[in-house]
Amino acid sequence: MIETSLPTRRPAVRTEAVVAVLAFAGIVAAVMQTLVVPLIGELPRLLDTTSSNATWVITATLLAAAVATPISGRLGDLYGKRRVMLACSVLLVAGSLVCALATSVVPMIAGRALQGAAMGLVPLGISAMRDLLPPERLGTSIALMSASMGIGGALGLPVAAAVAEYADWRMLFWGATVLAVAIAVLIFLVIPATPVTARGRFDPVGAVGLGVGLVCLLLGVSKGADWGWTSAGTLGLLGGAVVVLLAWGWFELRTSDPLVDLRVTARPVVLLTNLASVVIGFAMYAQSLIVPQLLQLPTTTGYGLGQDMLQMGLWMAPGGLMMMLVSPLGARLSHARGPRTTLAVGAAVVALGYLSAVALMGSTWGLLVAVCVTNTGVGFAYGAMPALIMGSVPLSETGSANSFNTLMRSIGTSVSAAVVGVVLANLSTDVGGGIALPSEAGFRVGLLIGAGVAALAAVIALSIPRGASRAAEERIEHSAVTAEDDALVPSGA
Repeated sequence: MIETSLPTRRPAVRTEAVVAVLAFAGIVAAVMQTLVVPLIGELPRLLDTTSSNATWVITATLLAAAVATPISGRLGDLYGKRRVMLACSVLLVAGSLVCALATSVVPMIAGRALQGAAMGLVPLGISAMRDLLPPERLGTSIALMSASMGIGGALGLPVAAAVAEYADWRMLFWGATVLAVAIAVLIFLVIPATPVTARGRFDPVGAVGLGVGLVCLLLGVSKGADWGWTSAGTLGLLGGAVVVLLAWGWFELRTSDPLVDLRVTARPVVLLTNLASVVIGFAMYAQSLIVPQLLQLPTTTGYGLGQDMLQMGLWMAPGGLMMMLVSPLGARLSHARGPRTTLAVGAAVVALGYLSAVALMGSTWGLLVAVCVTNTGVGFAYGAMPALIMGSVPLSETGSANSFNTLMRSIGTSVSAAVVGVVLANLSTDVGGGIALPSEAGFRVGLLIGAGVAALAAVIALSIPRGASRAAEERIEHSAVTAEDDALVPSGA
């Protein structure tokens, strides 16, 4: 049934089932992102291609997710979040099938791009919770859904490593296909039709403009180290991104139905939360670049811990589970003190985790403790950011605003990869035979950068107006009773 009316009350739902299905969807989406990590070194041989071409298997997913996420969020507001989540799950099935059947690099890249285009499942699921759940369950459910990305990443890496080591690599993608089909079926059967909360038309010009600008930006950032930061290609892409995104912003401010309402994103709570999201995304991802390398480098370096891929994944997995365990605590803190406080506490805990990693990087157990501390902070922060966003925008824009916030985190992770890559490349040591590995000093500098960036995120969080943060918390809870008032707020209010 086409979802075309603005509701006055939420449909009756099976709350536990809805939360379980949406959280499972988030976990599966995160699993897709780590699926090929154990295969990176083998992809050139498996697909009969070069190492340079093989890196596009990861880059394509990053670019597709960045472009598609804000688009799917706006479509969810206009046509119903359940319908768009079903469309995302279909893309996930198609992409997984293409990868499972791929015999060369081009279809593999295409399949991974389709998987990336489905990443809007997570922000759409969080936004749908505001439409469907009672107020007493909303905070904890949003926090759990937000934490699902960490849970999926933590579980996906060791499972993927085990399959890659002990079975045919195609089993990874056949398994992904089964999970994607399960998600589509569960969404269809369990998630009720979500109300259409926005009026107007889709903005194709805005979608193309944002897509082009993001591709230029993220491609320049992700490939800058390989192509050279002063190369014509890198500078051209980054310069093109600035021009296109400025033109896109000019257009969005002048169209009646923008893809992203920039006036709403300029509100202090939304603007500062998005800025904090960029910084938190940076801090979160730096750990996932540094700690796995420390665990896997040979012990002969004097600081490597000599773990294989599977062992590394198992050492990292408890950190992701910590995100799930602390999500209810973060929701309670947000209810008691406001999500602003939870975001600041989370960022401070992330900084503490990085500092503990500097002190404990000499042992596997030490890094396990550091990872758990860092991910505890990430779990707090990830649960607070959607609450701040959704409590500060009209109901008609929750999908778009949440998706844009997710995009901000993605930009942070991309910048993190570039910065940490440069640090480790420049602070390296020659181990013989022309082979250079990141030095112990390089890892320490990277960890200290992560701590500093997380501390900056805490400062940004504390800059969010206290009264506005508390009002956002109250507003998102009250919206669980009636949706009509928010839905009728003009988009530029």
